[in-house]
Amino acid sequence: MERLIRGGVYLARLDPVKGAEIGKLRPVAVVTAQTLLDIDTPIIFVCPLSSRSEPAYRSLHVFISARDELQVHSFGLVEHCRAISRQRILSHRLAQLTDQELDTIVQKLQCLVGA
Repeated sequence: MERLIRGGVYLARLDPVKGAEIGKLRPVAVVTAQTLLDIDTPIIFVCPLSSRSEPAYRSLHVFISARDELQVHSFGLVEHCRAISRQRILSHRLAQLTDQELDTIVQKLQCLVGA
């Protein structure tokens, strides 16, 4: 497996799920700090991507334009951010978020948790 990069978009297997969690094989953006990624931490924090944005949560979603191997316009689903095992990552890096996209995900995550 190649070195993970903060803001990199990779395919991850998010199943099994419980309740309203988002699952299946889907792209995720890595949010973990690069210093932790560089020491091969076994758990990483990701923001799942989807081609759809539910209107009720639109204020938490971050638009990600299609680029490189991310073939469709997507939305970072900040309300579904979660920690996963590094072993759930199943692909090479498909795309790279811009600094602004990554910063927006972090800002919306801070709003979500009340920071």
